[in-house]
Amino acid sequence: MAALLYYCQSCFGMSGYLPMDETYKTPAGVATATLVEKKSEFIVVLAPAIDEDAAMDFLAGVRAQHRDANHNVWALRLREGGRERCSDDGEPAKTAGAPVLAVLAGAGLVNCILVVTRYFGGTLLGTGGLVRAYSGAASAAVAAAHIATVRPLCRFTVTLPYPLYDSAARLLADTGAAVEDTAFTDRVIITAVLPKAEAPALHATLANLLRGGDGIAISAPFHAPWPAE
Repeated sequence: MAALLYYCQSCFGMSGYLPMDETYKTPAGVATATLVEKKSEFIVVLAPAIDEDAAMDFLAGVRAQHRDANHNVWALRLREGGRERCSDDGEPAKTAGAPVLAVLAGAGLVNCILVVTRYFGGTLLGTGGLVRAYSGAASAAVAAAHIATVRPLCRFTVTLPYPLYDSAARLLADTGAAVEDTAFTDRVIITAVLPKAEAPALHATLANLLRGGDGIAISAPFHAPWPAE
């Protein structure tokens, strides 16, 4: 479903609806970039943000760091609730926040905020120049970022006798599951993670190995980067 965007004059508070896809992309950490256009310096920072409070806290930190800047333009996209917001922060309407938001949307990124700090260099860029500068600055930060693909995962806890350990370990390796822990007590307890979509097939294969499913516990789905890093 395409995002539905509602524009206001200043762009502040622009909101929309994002599809709640089970798999999504988000920055794995903070990324920065700098662009100079006609002596104006654009300092960009892209950061993960799990919710709007986290995003606003990050924005407050950037503003505090650049108190003397002319503008701190920003845009955020959140997966939960399909929330999108942006601000021109005093630049002409739709020349700054909207282009930055468009870069995030074009990259398919959610749960993140991107802030472009501008120090004016004395030369006016014009409407088109501002759009190009803010788009280019935002794109540079996205290009510099390490992007994580977040998927719904399930955690398996498998309890089995020692004679079946090698077979189970090979089976997990063949399916691409990430083994988190192996405990050797009176029995072997393996904890492993893999995408939710692959959980039914793995459960069936393990149940066949164990002659039943009594030794297999599966967690509720949760979201995390995959492949695991």
